[in-house]
Amino acid sequence: MENTIYLDYAATTPVEPSVLEAMLPYFKERFGNASSAYSLGAQSRKAVERARCRVADLLNAMGPGEIFFTSGGTESDNWALSGAACANREHGNHIITTPIEHHAVLASAHWLERAGFEVTLLPVDSFGMVDPDDLRKAIRSNTTIISIMHANNEIGTIQPIADLAKVAHEHGILFHTDSVQTVGKIPVDVRAFGVDLLSISGHKLYGPKGIGALYIKNGVTLDPLISGGGQEKSMRGGTYNVPGIVGIGKACELAKDYLNTEIARQQAMRDNLIDSVLNTIPDSRLNGHPTLRLPHNAHFAFKSIEGSALVANMEAMGVYCSAGSACSSGATSASHVLTAIGLPSDWVRGTVRMTLGKPTTSSDIQNAAKALAHSVSNLRRLKI
Repeated sequence: MENTIYLDYAATTPVEPSVLEAMLPYFKERFGNASSAYSLGAQSRKAVERARCRVADLLNAMGPGEIFFTSGGTESDNWALSGAACANREHGNHIITTPIEHHAVLASAHWLERAGFEVTLLPVDSFGMVDPDDLRKAIRSNTTIISIMHANNEIGTIQPIADLAKVAHEHGILFHTDSVQTVGKIPVDVRAFGVDLLSISGHKLYGPKGIGALYIKNGVTLDPLISGGGQEKSMRGGTYNVPGIVGIGKACELAKDYLNTEIARQQAMRDNLIDSVLNTIPDSRLNGHPTLRLPHNAHFAFKSIEGSALVANMEAMGVYCSAGSACSSGATSASHVLTAIGLPSDWVRGTVRMTLGKPTTSSDIQNAAKALAHSVSNLRRLKI
């Protein structure tokens, strides 16, 4: 990536060198199966439990027993929604979520609909915010699970999770939040939030891909998503991905050290980027909440521009960014998030998401802003 600027840290992050260093022994000399009884397996088992403690510590969980390892954020979201819905079906079959959730939640909700559950999608305002009063009005006597993401993966808006979870608990309803975009980016405290379930993903916080975790509050019952052996208290079958688990544990340990410094540093650069773009590029706008947004997220819309062409033009100038979520980058339809916030049709396709990370410098931001201004001007001149 020499002579390029990477601004798509919401899609994925590079593995920290110290994370990789911690993982390597568990690919080679410490390769034992964590479920094995002999000493080689015990080494791996101890590493898994050490990592569990590190994840629990970052989330301020009551203890490591509330952390269950998965293959990533998608599995965690799937498990939280379907596991809670099926385990509590005798109490009701109504689920509440929002139209701006990650596809991992929305697809699970659609699957549950086909299985006989009812799903309500809460409205969001033009910033992508959920009103706790709207949640209160949507609750029914048969509502069993509410899932609202902590921060949106496209536009970066941060939801009032503690207020929303409080509404859920006033009615005795389980509350899940997808925190994939926030863990390692802003403080995440499961006890302060009052959530019952929370999803995270390793590769969003400088850990490896293919590993995630689901926080399950003590006393909360879920049906298993993956059946098999007795791993994860018989809640999630399958041989432990020990290197990945070690990696996410180390990444969580590091996040505690850099979090506050990086929030301030990235927010300052993000604000400079936003000011530069909005002040120099005509017919531009910022999507998402102006202040209640992730410190590393800037999501822009440009009138009468094709986002895919803009991203390609930016890459040609050495800047990597995205038109939206990496999980739906191949989609030809408009983003479901931008549609839900009511972005006008002549703006909705001309969007670009630029997300900063630990390696990002002020010089990167200045050069990216110049490249963006040049690209928009060029595409408008060509009427693309």
